[in-house]
Amino acid sequence: MDGETVSVDVDGAVATITLDAQARRNALTIEMRHALKAAVERVRTDDTVRAVVLTGSGRAFCAGQDLAEHAAALRADPSTALDIVVDDYNPIVSALTSLPKPVLAAVNGTCVGAGLGLALACDLRIAAESAKFGTAFTAIGLTCDSGLSATLARAVGAARASELVLLGQPFTAAQALEWGVVGRLVPDASFAEEVQALASRLAAGPTVAYAEAKAALHASFQPPLADVLATEAAAQVRLGLTADHQGAVESFLAKQPVTFHGK
Repeated sequence: MDGETVSVDVDGAVATITLDAQARRNALTIEMRHALKAAVERVRTDDTVRAVVLTGSGRAFCAGQDLAEHAAALRADPSTALDIVVDDYNPIVSALTSLPKPVLAAVNGTCVGAGLGLALACDLRIAAESAKFGTAFTAIGLTCDSGLSATLARAVGAARASELVLLGQPFTAAQALEWGVVGRLVPDASFAEEVQALASRLAAGPTVAYAEAKAALHASFQPPLADVLATEAAAQVRLGLTADHQGAVESFLAKQPVTFHGK
């Protein structure tokens, strides 16, 4: 299956889902979000697929929500602009975490905001040395979504997660490895080869056992990830009504400094 924004390539027992909108750094438009949901459902129901790779095309894994599209939604009706969290982001994260097959995030480049949430929703993460990471949410007056408030803290610890979310400073692939955001870091030149080797190893493994292990690991979330997703979504809807968020999005698109007023 190939679409304008997401492609699915099945090679043997490995399915590779590629976010493919290079001009937008694979930012998540409504078209891409819907295509990604369909792609995950396709690999779920394909019994020949035993392992899944999620990656991006070009120089980005995923730059998060497409802010131009989001700005238009805010101008139209800020009370519904963040419904995308419940409608799209939460179902995608839930689909990735509940997929009864191992999912490998192959972070080939920029990975920020909801893109980082998607990577953390995968079971394993491998990054190219040139990849860049960031939470990004507070920079535009939002909190976390895509499960990031739970998955990031689980990966790096509460203190580091608070710093990464509240300060919002980008971090390197080497830091991502040191802090536990990714499990493996490889040179750009051998990235594709390393991803294929790890995906093939997963595809040759005990798929049923992997599924049970995934379920057990996710059952250990306190509170459950579904509750975290709901809490995040409600907070994003509240923040969508704030002047801070609406002004920050417009300033970002205009490439102007952001001024927050706490309202």
